[in-house]
Amino acid sequence: MNRISSASSYSAILANIQSAQQRQVEAGNQVSSGKIGTNLKDYASKAEVLTAMQTVDARLNTYTDQNKVIASKLQIQDLALNKVADAADATRQAIANALANDNATTLMQDLQAQFSNAVGGLNSEYDGKYLFAGGQVSTLPVSATQLSDLTLAPGIIANQFHNDTYVIQAKLDDSTTINTGMLADQLGTNMLTAFQSLEAFHQGANGPFSGQLTAAQRTFLEGQLATWRTVHTDLTTATALNGNNQARVDSVQKNIDSQQLNIKTILSDNTDVNLAEASTRLNLAQQSLQASAQAFRTLQDASLLNYLK
Repeated sequence: MNRISSASSYSAILANIQSAQQRQVEAGNQVSSGKIGTNLKDYASKAEVLTAMQTVDARLNTYTDQNKVIASKLQIQDLALNKVADAADATRQAIANALANDNATTLMQDLQAQFSNAVGGLNSEYDGKYLFAGGQVSTLPVSATQLSDLTLAPGIIANQFHNDTYVIQAKLDDSTTINTGMLADQLGTNMLTAFQSLEAFHQGANGPFSGQLTAAQRTFLEGQLATWRTVHTDLTTATALNGNNQARVDSVQKNIDSQQLNIKTILSDNTDVNLAEASTRLNLAQQSLQASAQAFRTLQDASLLNYLK
């Protein structure tokens, strides 16, 4: 006959209680968090893959945050470029109207208004920095404010621009870098030169533009139509280039979003717990704990000490 020891029975039951409690806590944590574990050691052999995926996801998050800023900047830049291009087109239209009406009474006022719009566009800011100043983001790119500023001295056009030659680049992802910056002098030199020609003619021997057009004024303005058509076309091309960059940012960001979705799927497959299975294990652990506790109470009641009393 085998002798049954109360001490060994207590030890076995207590071990069962502790094991059931541990299983209950583990399953409870999984049910509440939805995750297999709380740190990499809980994932054993999956830790290396998870670490790599989290590193890639963090890098993609950095690109996503950066691309949002780039997209916002390009949007403001698009508005500025359209403003300059519209000013050029409006200037051409003002000249065409003067020719059609054979009268230039308001021509110079119209030209001054469009000149101000164009300079305002070239001096546009984003986040407190001038868009078209190159690396000198705190320096006003164009200093001229009046048409008369363009005829103060020889070579004055170049002196009106204060940007440097640095073209800002942006890295959209690991393999894509684009030039997002544009320079005021490259955008505006031809336009300010054309404005200078109008102002010089207005102040010259065949000026001013102040009423019915003379033959010389008509011939000059007819020639200006082609000039301003070219200026507008060049500015429209620059605006389209900026639009292409906007589309490029959107396209790259969609690829990044797709990559992040795949990474989240991989992470989920390796870290998310099967809730139905975890709930079942939690119930079993609770039942096991209750059974072990009941067995412990039964063993206490069966002690000889109860009868010796």
